[in-house]
This record gives sequence, C-alpha cells and structure tokens, in this order.
Amino acid sequence: MIPPTILVADDHPLFREALKLAVSRAAPGAVILEAGQLGDAARIARDAGPLDLILLDLRMPGAEGFSGVAVMHAERPDTPILVVSSADELDAAPRARAYGAIGFVPKTADLGALQNSVERALSGARDPAVLSAIDPELEQMADKIAALTPAEIRVLLGVLRGQLNKQIAFDLKISEATVKGHMTVIMRKMNVSNRTQAVLAARALDIQLPD
Repeated sequence: MIPPTILVADDHPLFREALKLAVSRAAPGAVILEAGQLGDAARIARDAGPLDLILLDLRMPGAEGFSGVAVMHAERPDTPILVVSSADELDAAPRARAYGAIGFVPKTADLGALQNSVERALSGARDPAVLSAIDPELEQMADKIAALTPAEIRVLLGVLRGQLNKQIAFDLKISEATVKGHMTVIMRKMNVSNRTQAVLAARALDIQLPD
C-alpha cells in the first residue's frame, strides 16, 4: 500500500510539529510536506504529485478570512482539506465547508483529537461540525467563488483589497491585459460588477474591504 502524501500548512513551527506528529500517528509512513505561508502551500499543492490531504490554518501569511481555503481548493479540488484553526468553530466550520473543506479542528484540540480528525479525513468522512448551514446569500456567493480558478481567485482578492489592475499584475507577475481578461471571466461567473456585489463577495470570504 502506497503511503499517503499530506501537506501541513501552518505558520507556527511548534504547531506544525504537533500536526506532523498527529499525521504520523494517524498514517504511519506518510510523506509529509509542509509550508509556513499560503503562497508556499499553493505552490507545493500545484507542483506535488498525488496529494491525499491538506491540513490548513486559516490565519497564516498570505491568507485573509477564508481565502486560503478557496485558493487551496482551487489548486487541488479533489484533495480533502482539513482546516485547523483558532477561529470560532460555530462560525468558521460551516463557512470553511462552503469553500471545500471537509472538516474543522480547533487549535485547542489535543493530540488524540487531531489524530482522529486526520484519520477521518483520510477515510473520506466529513466532519459533522461543518454540515450546519450558513446565510443562504453568503453560501451562494461562496459557491461562485469556489468555482473560480486559482488565478481568478488571486485577481479577485486583489480587487477586493482595492488594488489597481497594474498593482495586481505586478504582484502576480502577469500583464495588465491578463488581469483584465481574468476580470471579464470573474464578472461573468459571479456577476460582480459593482461595489455592493463586491462587498457581498468580501463578506463571504471574511475580508475587510478598504475604506
């Protein structure tokens, strides 16, 4: 049996070690990849071969709100994501599910609980904690965002942060024409054509819009 490959993405080295220990107990012999910021995690997910599970912290460098879950799900839509976070579980768990997470584990969980969550995720079981409903309007917008490609999500995040096309192009190392092309597709997929709709998208992602 081929051992699973698991990506552990968290910016705190000590907590990453705890997650790796939980993974090694849940899946002895597992190949463990690790990242301390969202950009590195997305690159590893994009370049890795078979990837069986992603353990993801919501609040890590490069991520805001639920953008990390959206980006990682876009990179690897067929790989289960287990969110491990200090965010409020009642609010964050169902919203993480809207972007593709199959489970949520609070950072206050002990090693045994972490191990059990990893085992469930590897078996394909969904965590009951993420099955409750969220605001229907936000869920509809989350579904639209979850349907975007990784590049489209990055452009959308730049727009929501108030960046100009040239700033987004510079940050993403693409041309302004490419940014405009992505925006055309994003607006068609999401109907994000004015500030009111942009505010709804930001609320769904839990991102603070600039004043």
